[in-house]
Amino acid sequence: MIGSLRGTLVARGPGGEVVVEVGGVGYRVLVPTGTAAALSAGGDVFLFVHTHVREDAIVLYGFGQDDERRSFEALLAAHGVGTSLALAVLSALSPRALTAAVLEGDVDTLCSVPGIGRKTAARLVLDLKSRLEVPDLLPAVAGTPGSARAEARAALAELGYGPDEIRRALDGRRDDVDVEELLRLALRDLASR
Repeated sequence: MIGSLRGTLVARGPGGEVVVEVGGVGYRVLVPTGTAAALSAGGDVFLFVHTHVREDAIVLYGFGQDDERRSFEALLAAHGVGTSLALAVLSALSPRALTAAVLEGDVDTLCSVPGIGRKTAARLVLDLKSRLEVPDLLPAVAGTPGSARAEARAALAELGYGPDEIRRALDGRRDDVDVEELLRLALRDLASR
């Protein structure tokens, strides 16, 4: 089983496919859009790899960070999630954002991923809670529904803001602030837009 690849980026194909040459052999690897954008033709590449074996093919999925690979594998273990949907999730959300959305029960963030509706998002929240582990993030959102971010999200929704507006207003905010401070900063950001 292939766990990582180190080589040279030879080509980029459609749908997030890249070709990485390692020791004279070109490996076709599917990567999230963020990883593909970070790679430059002819440049050195190091990818953490998930080797997916099917009846008819062996497919390599590559990730710039090991937490992306772990998140991909956790997604694959969830009910009804295949490789295409797992890759779409990691193209839209970082592992940190995915874990925060799952721990906070933020269905709207998961619904922002193409191919995920409200039912699938709700099921993912349940399935992934026990599978995703990001130690440096867990203390910040350990209170799940009662966390400052979840409370701020609920308050902004009550004020009539939409899921996209709320997500933009809360993105990048520190997790160690209380609800009032988080709301104040988010409202200031929303008012300036």
